[in-house]
Amino acid sequence: MASPVEYTIGGVKVHFPCKAYPSQLAMMNSIMRGLNYGQHCLLESPTGSGKSLALLCSALGWQQAQMAKVKEGGGHVGDRSQSNKHVGDSKKSEPPRPCPCECHRAAAQPAVVDLTESPCKETAQPSHTASEHMPLPGESQTKSQSLASRLSEKVQASLDPECDKDEDFRPDRKRNRTSEYKSHKRQRTQQGVIFIDDEPELDSETSGPQSWKTASTHQGAGLSSSCSSSEPCSRCPCASAKDNLKSKDKDKDGNKKIPKIFFGTRTHKQITQIAHELKRTVYSGVHMTILSSRDHTCVNPDVAPHFNRNERCKDLLQAKDGRSCRFYHGVQKMRDQHTLQWVHGLREAWDIEDLVSLGKRLRACSYYAARELMQDASIIFCPYNYLLDPIIRESMEIDLEGQILVLDEAHNIEDCARESASYTLELSGLQMTKDELDGMVHSNIRRSKHESLRNFCYALINWIQESQALLSERGFESACKVWSGKDILTVFHSLGVTFDTFSNMKQNLASVLEKEERVGLVNGKEDMVQVPIISASTTTVLKNLFMVLDFLYRDSCGFAEDYRIALQRSYAWTNQVPPDLPDAQGFLVRPHHRHRQNARVKKEVLTLSFWCLNPAVAFSDLSGSVRSIVLTSGTLSPMGSFSSELGVKFTIQLEANHVINKSQVWVGTVGAGPQGRKLCATFQHSETFAFQDEVGDLLLHVCRVMAKGVLCFLPSYKMLDKLKDRWVNTGLWEKLDQEKTVITEPRGGGKGDFDELLQMYYDAIKTCEGRDGALLIAVCRGKVSEGLDFTDDNARAVVTIGIPFPNIKDLQASRLKETC
Repeated sequence: MASPVEYTIGGVKVHFPCKAYPSQLAMMNSIMRGLNYGQHCLLESPTGSGKSLALLCSALGWQQAQMAKVKEGGGHVGDRSQSNKHVGDSKKSEPPRPCPCECHRAAAQPAVVDLTESPCKETAQPSHTASEHMPLPGESQTKSQSLASRLSEKVQASLDPECDKDEDFRPDRKRNRTSEYKSHKRQRTQQGVIFIDDEPELDSETSGPQSWKTASTHQGAGLSSSCSSSEPCSRCPCASAKDNLKSKDKDKDGNKKIPKIFFGTRTHKQITQIAHELKRTVYSGVHMTILSSRDHTCVNPDVAPHFNRNERCKDLLQAKDGRSCRFYHGVQKMRDQHTLQWVHGLREAWDIEDLVSLGKRLRACSYYAARELMQDASIIFCPYNYLLDPIIRESMEIDLEGQILVLDEAHNIEDCARESASYTLELSGLQMTKDELDGMVHSNIRRSKHESLRNFCYALINWIQESQALLSERGFESACKVWSGKDILTVFHSLGVTFDTFSNMKQNLASVLEKEERVGLVNGKEDMVQVPIISASTTTVLKNLFMVLDFLYRDSCGFAEDYRIALQRSYAWTNQVPPDLPDAQGFLVRPHHRHRQNARVKKEVLTLSFWCLNPAVAFSDLSGSVRSIVLTSGTLSPMGSFSSELGVKFTIQLEANHVINKSQVWVGTVGAGPQGRKLCATFQHSETFAFQDEVGDLLLHVCRVMAKGVLCFLPSYKMLDKLKDRWVNTGLWEKLDQEKTVITEPRGGGKGDFDELLQMYYDAIKTCEGRDGALLIAVCRGKVSEGLDFTDDNARAVVTIGIPFPNIKDLQASRLKETC
């Protein structure tokens, strides 16, 4: 086993579990410069060169160095009075550093130069301006708590002192109900409920902070026109960047802060690999958490088996059926980093499965526990759509301002960014939203605010129905019409939606989502009545629509041309149960079950799509708020076009070499098969039997000469099915199966089925019973091609057939091509 090595990079000690490759040293040096100066990094390093290890060690080493600086300054970061005092004292004792700009160069005194640091270029900053605050173990938390924290504290307060004992055999009392949903509360829509007051008054317990009601005051700081050797002037190229960086170094109370590290990857499978790499390092005991969906972390047996876990979970939390989630009441058992490490034994880097297993053992919700652990975590792992999508960021309560953003395996980041700023909804869903808002208006529940939102839905529905006459036929039973972003803004203006009215609608939506209690009459007696709010589905529709409109109106409609709005008409077949028919005497008669068959009905489907064609739209939320973005992958070239598409200036760029010699691997293209036939995987050639037979012979030859595991990637599932049918008919499939165990990637299916097939592939390579390894035939952009690690014997050869071009008939792809 390799011994750990300590490197000093940019004045920071980095502990590495082994001797680093040159490419890893180059990456860590680039990352350290970016973190010291608050710059963005674009780093390319080939697959298998140890990117993840270099990312983790350099980022965590820099973070621990900042923690050490705070400790040397004295006091805990969380103690406001003490920290402010010590930080101020340390600043006074520190001599002023001269500004390295042109106007100060003459007045600057000679100083010792650190050769590991880069000269000041544009946004380059001295390393002493690095952010210096992060919650340390055991320190007090003074910032605002998340929704889950507030609910958990109320639950914990309502539980018995012996709450950590077995609760399954105890009677269901009020301790199982949160104070937010007490038994005496009544829904507004119940019979006999009458509001006494006309104006809503927010309950201090159940209402969150009203950010839209608070008027924020900003005072502009004037810059002195005179230059001094200790202060940068307004003409300095780095003055604005320094002010920006200093503002990120302090929290709202003026305390120094240390940035958290948000580590985003493509899939949850990649998070498992990252956690395994972290466990190899000396930083394995760092406070961490992994954010994921309820699909991966829900442990409630009444919720987890169902497809609509989100809705069922929210219903239990709101106690709609008179019962709440008993697992959520156990969040406090594992929500603290110290308890998680020293009581429950997760002292080293853990994975989602570890947290889920602990949640099942403690009968505690691992989903909300992971979110609570984010408060004191130094590094947070999650899929990077959690960081790019504004709706997910809001729901997960992720604040990226002043933080470090690491995006690994980011070669698909452009597609993810475009999807995050796009939205598609059906007309039927919009009509259901309108109907629910209409019901709120008729029930006189926050009438004026719901009425504004309802009128918007009314106008949008009417416009969609009127625009059907403009649709042009496009293929079989499909029609469409596409507008540019500027055109749709004109349409919205005609519907009464302008920048000012949209701002009012956003405030109205925030108001109707606030939980509130009011005094009302329940069967002639006064009681506290909880005002009902719109459902989760209606909230989702409105929030996504407003998210798109926010991008359209942002920066004086600067992103409007980056959008295309498409109205499409198609048809779908649905099952419809025939109604009961009356007999001669007028009684309803239900036909015999053998004759009562569901009728297949063709239904018209209208969809309205807001397509974002520019990934820079989603990145506009990040580039100006985060401290540093570190974006890495094995395939980012050409760097210039990649950076320009994201709209982010990556000051530090690196293209690292591979860690192996060219003689150790062969990479190339094969233009002809064993029979000498030309291999051309275009649509016309791939349909011919000659091409299919030649590809099969070539793959059989590879399986005969290569030992252990062989991977074969095809452009689509359609080609996989065609090749398999042809090879089965010709007997080639049987020959492949004699050489290796042949496994094909399934189309769809559950996670358990896919994991079972993957384990079958690994086992066949290890045992090699009767056959030499296994052949895995997969699809580009499928589950196998993203987030799985095929090391050593698991992939001795990789064969790729064709290129996964987008469908030529895809309407969105054609519109994206027009903008390129």
